[in-house]
Amino acid sequence: MKIRLMLLLILASLFPSLRLEAASLEKPAAQKAYVIPIREDVMPPLVYVVRRGVKEAMQAKADLIVLDMETNGGRVDTTEEIIEILNQFKGKTVTYVNRKAFSAGAFIAIATQKIYMSPQSVIGAAAPLLMAPGAGGVEMPATMEAKITSGIRALVRTSAEKNGHNVEVVEAMIDKTRALEIEGEVLNEKGQILTLTNKQAEKEYGNPPKPLLSAGTVESLNDLMVELGCAGAERIYVEPTGVEKLASWINTISPLLLLIGIVGVYIEFKTPGFGLPGIVGLIAFAIYFLGGYIAGLSGIEWVAVFLLGLLLFVLELFVFPGTIFLGLTGAGLMLASIIMAMVDIYPGVPGLPGPMQFRIPVRDILVNLAIVFVGSAVSIWVLSYWLPKTSVYGTLISQSASGETTIQAQEQVQTKQLGEVGVAISILRPGGKAQFGDQILDVITQGEMIAKGRRVRIIGHSSAEAIVEAAS
Repeated sequence: MKIRLMLLLILASLFPSLRLEAASLEKPAAQKAYVIPIREDVMPPLVYVVRRGVKEAMQAKADLIVLDMETNGGRVDTTEEIIEILNQFKGKTVTYVNRKAFSAGAFIAIATQKIYMSPQSVIGAAAPLLMAPGAGGVEMPATMEAKITSGIRALVRTSAEKNGHNVEVVEAMIDKTRALEIEGEVLNEKGQILTLTNKQAEKEYGNPPKPLLSAGTVESLNDLMVELGCAGAERIYVEPTGVEKLASWINTISPLLLLIGIVGVYIEFKTPGFGLPGIVGLIAFAIYFLGGYIAGLSGIEWVAVFLLGLLLFVLELFVFPGTIFLGLTGAGLMLASIIMAMVDIYPGVPGLPGPMQFRIPVRDILVNLAIVFVGSAVSIWVLSYWLPKTSVYGTLISQSASGETTIQAQEQVQTKQLGEVGVAISILRPGGKAQFGDQILDVITQGEMIAKGRRVRIIGHSSAEAIVEAAS
């Protein structure tokens, strides 16, 4: 070995392409292991902890992920998300059942390549239950139970087959209509749900002998690392930060936040100056992006993309009206950033042309955007019709306007504008911009389109917009 190393080092000085091999023989890369806790019910906040841990492990090119598990189970949809996240990691995955892995915990354990258990630990009891407020888990109607059990069984069977676990054992944990008998030994009777102790799970059957489910019993995580041959590995513990619950709550109301943001910014554009509606809208957008960032979905860079789009949109409205290109580009950037805040991005995976892998929940994105756009359109229509007739509108105007402190003052200004003639500085179809002397106003026609450069006359007002007609 030493002779080969010396030869390689000599040759490396002459042939640079050999330096990498010589360096690897001289000093092997240190192993890295990430330990992710599953120490609570399997609920949405746990998804963010697991996602953060998996992404950090992928970024660090870790060799191993260990799930330190002690859970009573939880939601099936959350379990599916966690399994999908674990599948992104291409290294070795191991579950250490640190006392118990019931229900959803058993599903997640089966999604890892190896399962080890602590002394006196148990795994199983994975039959689906219907959660009733104040009553905990209750049995479901037969038809519903059969449907849900079939779906869960298919999901977990896929993981079991992928990782080499005994499919019959897994199905006996889920479906109480299945008995389990191996080599004449009845392990689970029909009508019961299989739950295994660490001793039962590690017992070997078949020829050649193979453990029923667990690869072995170990006293602690330290002993597990020794068993896996990773005693000297750098160990990184992924600790819950507490903000995962905040992120879960924010992402639950993300369509509402977007709706508030759009409506707030719209009202701000329709009222003079800058005031409460704009502040509320921008805060709603900020909280929306914060939720995606905490959840580990999107990067903070998409906030910058959103602000750039908003800037281009404002330039289109107030500085270069009629340009169209600026407005469309700005709207496109804002829409792209909103969508990307819902996208799960993982560090690069071999075989992909780019540095990122995208997993886009298309159905969720489409549903959320449909809710937002329909809700925004309805809200804007209602506000456009009713808000000017309320005292709230006067308050908004008085807080936003510069030099116009009351709604009465604005009405006086609008009255003086009647009959004024100006020039359309953008195409009116039917809304747009027109200049009257040194003042540029938001204007709207009565339905007809007026070309840019045509003379227009103010004949009335709708909210803060001047109603115009073509003037000869």
